[in-house]
Amino acid sequence: MTPGSKRFTPEFDATLGDRDLAKAREDIAIGRWQGLPELLRSTGRDWDRRTHRMRLLAQYTAGTTIAEEWNTARPGDPDALVLRADTEVLRCFNLAVAAGDPGAVGRHRLDMALRTCLHAADAHPRDPMPLVSLLTIARLYPHGHQQFEHWWKELKSRHQDNREAHNQALRHLSARWHGSHGTMYDFARDAVASTALGSPLAVLLQVARLEEYRYRLEHEGDMALFLRRHWSDDVALADTRRTWDFWVVNWDGIYRAQDVADFNYLLHATCVGGLYSEAAFLFKLLAGQATVVPWSYFGDPATVITKWHRTVVPST
Repeated sequence: MTPGSKRFTPEFDATLGDRDLAKAREDIAIGRWQGLPELLRSTGRDWDRRTHRMRLLAQYTAGTTIAEEWNTARPGDPDALVLRADTEVLRCFNLAVAAGDPGAVGRHRLDMALRTCLHAADAHPRDPMPLVSLLTIARLYPHGHQQFEHWWKELKSRHQDNREAHNQALRHLSARWHGSHGTMYDFARDAVASTALGSPLAVLLQVARLEEYRYRLEHEGDMALFLRRHWSDDVALADTRRTWDFWVVNWDGIYRAQDVADFNYLLHATCVGGLYSEAAFLFKLLAGQATVVPWSYFGDPATVITKWHRTVVPST
């Protein structure tokens, strides 16, 4: 067969197709917060979508005063406080990234963000988002935060299968932060074992493998022992097939807020693992929808994913 179609053009949309969220992003860009209350009110208790929207809104507001303006204008609005809390958390991470050192964020700044998160958790006792914020900020504390396990249990009581919370906990337990490769993989496998068939949490196995790859590449270089087989050894392939069987085979066909991101993780694993039939299916399912991660860890994301499309999808 000839290589795949040259007309394939990946679409990188940070909102993952959420048009209402895209409109809110435009409002933030021109200094307006007035549309945010209705956006979050309409989200209701779809915790998966609410977490996705809150985290991206916080990314957009971190470089503005929008979160403060809304919180000041409506101090009794729990949604305003939840956004303010996550905005403070992401500002701390922005400082750490800019300095190239997590320790660059002062303890006073961390504690201030943490207190805002705790206040938000009390103000919105069913919402998992403040706990996601707490699990995120915990990584910036030296050796982690002593309340991490408590916050994780509280998160599970609010939304047991929260995707973003699991991703934050996995990173916390990784060798890059406060754990090890083994601890991270144990967490991922336990999470998959405790969730229902058809759950996208199965892709945590591929998220963990990417975390290990990044760590080893940074600490050992691209000639590290067995790194070239990192995605295609027996364990990696077994995990990819397990995710496929657990999630895709049992998928109900209903797109959830962050499924595009999860499908991209699995698509990458099927491509690099040589599971081209499964990869072709996912390319068709995604219809060009792409996410910067994981592709950006291997070069320009558009170039990398397009190359794989040419490799695995036959032209028609």
